[in-house]
Amino acid sequence: MDQLNSTAATLLSSRDRGWKGLEANFLHIQAGRTHVSGSQTHRLGIHFGRAVNAFCQCDGRQHRRRQAHGDIDIVPAGLDGWWEDDRDCTILRLNIAPELLQSAADALGRNPDTVSLAPKFQLRDSRMESIAWAIKAEIEAPIPSDRTYAEALGLALAIRLVEGDGQAPADATPTGVTLTNRHQRRLVDFIEAHIDQSLSLADLAATVGLSVSHLKPLFRATFGMPVHHYVLTRRVERARLLILSTEMPLAEIALATGFAHQSHMTHWMRRILGLTPGMLSRMHS
Repeated sequence: MDQLNSTAATLLSSRDRGWKGLEANFLHIQAGRTHVSGSQTHRLGIHFGRAVNAFCQCDGRQHRRRQAHGDIDIVPAGLDGWWEDDRDCTILRLNIAPELLQSAADALGRNPDTVSLAPKFQLRDSRMESIAWAIKAEIEAPIPSDRTYAEALGLALAIRLVEGDGQAPADATPTGVTLTNRHQRRLVDFIEAHIDQSLSLADLAATVGLSVSHLKPLFRATFGMPVHHYVLTRRVERARLLILSTEMPLAEIALATGFAHQSHMTHWMRRILGLTPGMLSRMHS
């Protein structure tokens, strides 16, 4: 994480959630001047809540503005700067690894070597903002979604960062193209064999020799749902079968099917099946 002075306090963080390429921190910033040192990651700061009068100095540029809810500052890796607010405020700070930006360039059919972010201040982008608030909801949730969902959000955010320069994707996935039967079977077998483990998009992509950005649209076109949703449905189905066919304690079933804990399993079972583990247990008995 980039270094902040003592006027910043972390309210929520993704640091212990195992995300790759993306880190999210919801910060309370005290009124006054805050220095943010250069980082190895690209940084987004999305203002949350009531407006403040703000001043920033970064990359030799100065910018005065009234910072409102949803305003976005983009600071590329390596740049530091000063931000000054006339009252306490809260921001969602998103750190995006350069590798994730390279994956986004690949998804858009761009040469990653040509991708170069420029500092932007008080940007308004409704799609980027929607992704950011979905990420905030993830670090707020006591029961996280499957890790593949957070990684998908990170890639979507990175894609939004590099697109919009007027270049058409050179290698977009054609409509109607799906995974080969061999790739489908490899993915299904890999997910079933590792259902008790924390699966990542990179793990699945490597199984069939594709990039993450190419796997995502092909997977959705083939299975009719995003990767993270498919993995969750398979976890729920495996848990359902274990509840109905064994005497294993529910807490053990949750761990055996890749859920963080029993309440995590209960949450997703209720959402996907409309039933709780307790209801299924009573059916079994």
